[in-house]
Amino acid sequence: MLKNALFHIEGGLGKNIAATAVIRSYKKSNPDTDIIVTTAYPELFKNDFNIKRSFLMGSTPYFYEDYIYNKNIDIFAHDPYKTTNHITKKLHVIESWCGMLDVEFDKQLPNINFNFREKEMAYKFLPNTDKPLLIFQPFGGPQNQDIPYSWMRDIHPKIAQDIVNHFKEKYTILHICYPHHPSLQNVVRLDQFLNKKILCAMMEFSQKRILIDSSLQHAAAAMNLPSTVMWVGTQPE
Repeated sequence: MLKNALFHIEGGLGKNIAATAVIRSYKKSNPDTDIIVTTAYPELFKNDFNIKRSFLMGSTPYFYEDYIYNKNIDIFAHDPYKTTNHITKKLHVIESWCGMLDVEFDKQLPNINFNFREKEMAYKFLPNTDKPLLIFQPFGGPQNQDIPYSWMRDIHPKIAQDIVNHFKEKYTILHICYPHHPSLQNVVRLDQFLNKKILCAMMEFSQKRILIDSSLQHAAAAMNLPSTVMWVGTQPE
């Protein structure tokens, strides 16, 4: 009987991007298994040849009957953030996640596959400029965050403005943010609630990236785009 593997991935965009590396390792060890993903970001897994289907979490009518009931299936709803190895900083989250699935970790990077249309849509949100593009994400967090600034994760707004002032003559600076985040001068502000894969695809058109420990730094890693990442209360390891 054909085997299915269900990856139920809770958490933010960065965690889902990291999951692409874990899924690739699992598929390498289980090439005949069809992988199904349920997530808040199903678009992220489109065009990934390792995955058969991705579903929006909560929008899965007949899912149990189609993929679980009387099927040969393994269900993975692990949270690597809650393991001893991750909390005690002994292992990278991807390595810890692979260990939970008993598959080999070979230092693989995440991966995002874009089609032509996704790149075309991303390009439409970019500013029209003759200068090279610098993508700047100084503030992060969830869309429904109550406060506009987190001292643990974000660059202080004054320091963020100092960074902008340093680069503004040479670069057009695209400030990626949410509507509740602090405003900066001399930037092109993009605070729309975009499809997350389209947002990630925008990175490919940038010449420089200055980020924090948030979603776009994971996207930059998946796209092999060298970036400057500011670590505040978190650690790069």
